Amino acid sequence: MLISVLRAKIHRATVTDANLNYEGSLTIDQDLMETVGILPYELIQVVNINNGARAETYAIRGERGSGDIIMNGAIARLAQPGDLVIICAYGFATPDEAKNTEPTIALVNAKNQVVKLSKPKQ
Repeated sequence: MLISVLRAKIHRATVTDANLNYEGSLTIDQDLMETVGILPYELIQVVNINNGARAETYAIRGERGSGDIIMNGAIARLAQPGDLVIICAYGFATPDEAKNTEPTIALVNAKNQVVKLSKPKQ
């Protein structure tokens, strides 16, 4: 049996834009994606700290260094620019593997710059 475990998180990111007319997804600054290990088109969960809304979508690369966190398509209804969100990516592991799994977690400031990074011990 496999269980789903947190493997990457961007904590308290600030939504920079919401584009309802885009086909869908969440645009994330490429630097942030690489820092925590989220891949383009990977399934992610977005949780809005301001209103409690949760959604699943996929990640797309934003401009490197831009700080972009853009809600696209239907999820644009769940957040406004300025809202704080948590972005999570999960992986599958056996229960034994999960006991030793540590996620990569980036805490970001209001400009979506990493201020604290927790990475698994290698």
